[in-house]
Amino acid sequence: MIANILIGLVALLHAYFLVLEMFLWTKPTGLRVFGQTPEEARITQVLAANQGLYNGFLSAGLIWSLVLGAAGRDIAVFFLVCVVIAGIYGAATASKRILFFQALPAALALGAIFLGL
Repeated sequence: MIANILIGLVALLHAYFLVLEMFLWTKPTGLRVFGQTPEEARITQVLAANQGLYNGFLSAGLIWSLVLGAAGRDIAVFFLVCVVIAGIYGAATASKRILFFQALPAALALGAIFLGL
């Protein structure tokens, strides 16, 4: 039960990242969240939208794992590992905050899965 709640939260986070990166990147919310100027956001808008799409795929995979119930355990593990790796890479290359907002929630969900919570 706890693992499913955490998986759901990670899925929601990635759906939120999709919205931020695909639709709000050049808007005040996106500018504030990512600390960019309007010019920087305009220049990187296409890249951000692509990144948002990938976050949407992560979210969809995690939701799929929840829909499958117990049969979706391995799918959840796969997508959570992808999120952790992406979060570690993002923390190393872009912002340390990514470690806490992306990798940590996914790692907690993985831990809950493996502990049978």
